[in-house]
Amino acid sequence: MRRRIVTFAAAGLLAAGAAVVGVVVALPAAAAPTICEKFGSTQVTSGRYIVQNNNWGDDTTQCIDVNQSGPGFTVTTASHNKATNGAPGAYPSVYYGCHYANCSVNSGLPLQASTSTFAGIRTSVAMTYPSGGVFDAAYDIWFDPTPRTDGQNTGAEIMIWLNKQGSIQPVGSLMGTANIAGATWNVWFGNVGWNVVSYVRTSVTNSMNFTVNDFYTDAINRGQAQRNWYLTSIQAGFEPWVGQTGLAVTSFSVTTGNPPPTTNPPPVDTSPPSAPSNLTASGITATSANLSWSASSDNVGVTGYDVLRAPGTSGGTFATITTVGGTSFTDSSLTASTSYRYQVRARDAAGNTSAVSNTAPVTTSSGGGGGGSCSAAYRVTNAWQGAYQGEVVVTNRSTATLNGWTVTLTTSPTITITQIWGGTFTASGNTVTIKPLSYTANPAPNASVSVGFIANVSGSAGATGTTTCTSP
Repeated sequence: MRRRIVTFAAAGLLAAGAAVVGVVVALPAAAAPTICEKFGSTQVTSGRYIVQNNNWGDDTTQCIDVNQSGPGFTVTTASHNKATNGAPGAYPSVYYGCHYANCSVNSGLPLQASTSTFAGIRTSVAMTYPSGGVFDAAYDIWFDPTPRTDGQNTGAEIMIWLNKQGSIQPVGSLMGTANIAGATWNVWFGNVGWNVVSYVRTSVTNSMNFTVNDFYTDAINRGQAQRNWYLTSIQAGFEPWVGQTGLAVTSFSVTTGNPPPTTNPPPVDTSPPSAPSNLTASGITATSANLSWSASSDNVGVTGYDVLRAPGTSGGTFATITTVGGTSFTDSSLTASTSYRYQVRARDAAGNTSAVSNTAPVTTSSGGGGGGSCSAAYRVTNAWQGAYQGEVVVTNRSTATLNGWTVTLTTSPTITITQIWGGTFTASGNTVTIKPLSYTANPAPNASVSVGFIANVSGSAGATGTTTCTSP
């Protein structure tokens, strides 16, 4: 899941937990190939399913041997060696439905979760595991508020871990347990721009056969999903951190059976959240300003905040410049010696929006452009008790492509990063030093790249921070 949120602002590219932007290599449906292309894929079972290599998080070679009749695949080449406190190397998998506009044949997806057809969808999988390596074996089931077939889903990602080997854990924090499909599961929740609900089986299994609605209903009851969202794909595969050849899906299926009787839909939520308050601006430079505000409340739950900006000290029109999950944002697209005004409004899962907050004025300082060849902007994108998700956006302020960069992030209070994507880090006290991976190291002039992370921290509001950026 966390593997899906490396953003390249210059190219408009979002590598997406289950959804990864890349070049889809569609091989002939009749073939049973070995796929080594980073984002290679092929249809199997007359196009009913698609097998994908999806080596999204690593530059080492990964190859899978496709089994047409299973359908399934075996990982035949892999040498991942990823830190277990970060994102995995890949998600080789077989899926039913649509993944970044690459759709299996006649799946009927996207499908709204309120329909009786959805209630009858079942899926099964059988897997084999090698003795070594660090990995999880998991379903990845995607939902979006709209019936989209392309791009990043923004509703819910339901991960179902049949097995895990090594000191790895899902994104977010442990929120409880559940008894579903004849087993007990530890339930984790995090938000990485969409809700991620992970069910980790307390005892290992190499096969499952279950109704998708059983897990989705539990996620709805926990307030992390909505009945009117759309199922877009059902995926099953592996997330390897270290290794691992020998991982195999030996069979996979999705079927629609006789659905149970439909029930009356839940009442429509028409109550908006309360207005955010105490909007303030700080850390104002020539090109950026840090915004923070007090959280709103809602009868169901706040899902995000629209940040609005207007030019000048008066007049002009407020326009939404971004939507964030947390209660802070750094606007790093400002012009020196210029005045702006900001407001914030909350929104909930039903699309209700609050009244706007108070107005916070900002006047940027003169000159600078970030003070060097690169600048870095830090923000909290989502927060919950004891942890939060943060983002650092690095912008090339020079006239030539950057040859790497280093960001120093100083936080208050001290944080402990548990997962990171788009970069690597070292930490000393309240100072975190972040360096890029190969695909985030070289932004073009005026382009930006981002690094995201999950960190433990006291409280439920994340951490404030200041940044510096240097480049050779």
